Amino acid sequence: MTYTRAIGMGANKIIRLIVRGLALSKIHPNVLTFVGLAINIVAAVMLASGRFRAAGMVIIGAGLFDMVDGRVARETNQVTRFGGFFDSVLDRYSDLALLMGLLVYYGTINRPFYVVLTAIVMTGSVMVSYTRARAENTIPSCKVGFMERPERVVLLIIGALFDRMAPVLWVIAVLSNITVAHRMAFTYQEAKRLEEAQLRAAPSERGVPLK
Repeated sequence: MTYTRAIGMGANKIIRLIVRGLALSKIHPNVLTFVGLAINIVAAVMLASGRFRAAGMVIIGAGLFDMVDGRVARETNQVTRFGGFFDSVLDRYSDLALLMGLLVYYGTINRPFYVVLTAIVMTGSVMVSYTRARAENTIPSCKVGFMERPERVVLLIIGALFDRMAPVLWVIAVLSNITVAHRMAFTYQEAKRLEEAQLRAAPSERGVPLK
């Protein structure tokens, strides 16, 4: 067994114990989701004051709640359509809260360029989620692209813990907007394919033989 596999198995065992304990406590999964948001707001305040390493540790703590709320819902048979919606909405608030903390920090130290860069990251982060949600009203699925929420959160944690937030923001700004462009291109191709298939099927539905 490799070290990484052993660490992974150990981490999964700890998470299962946490999930079991939370399930026994009968806490509602939506409460866990809200607690995760509250912890991220604390991290945002720390980012705003320049305490990056402490903020990174707090974001890791918030991530734990993000990992277990869905598992607790399944463990306690409380999976609902609203729960998934609620989790998604609060995830967006968590993301934006952290980036707002960075906006305040860069504004306070008079770094207008990084204020703009953080704003671009905020826009890209929102648009990655929006393009998928909007695309899936048109096509069955749109999961293409790399820079989704887990990747963005991990990068923010790395930037905070190692005090290298500026390069991390560049990476997120570029890759999140590339992800948006990728999803737009993918949706265009899939929508066109579905429309063409519909047109080919239409004559046969009217009893006209296809050529």
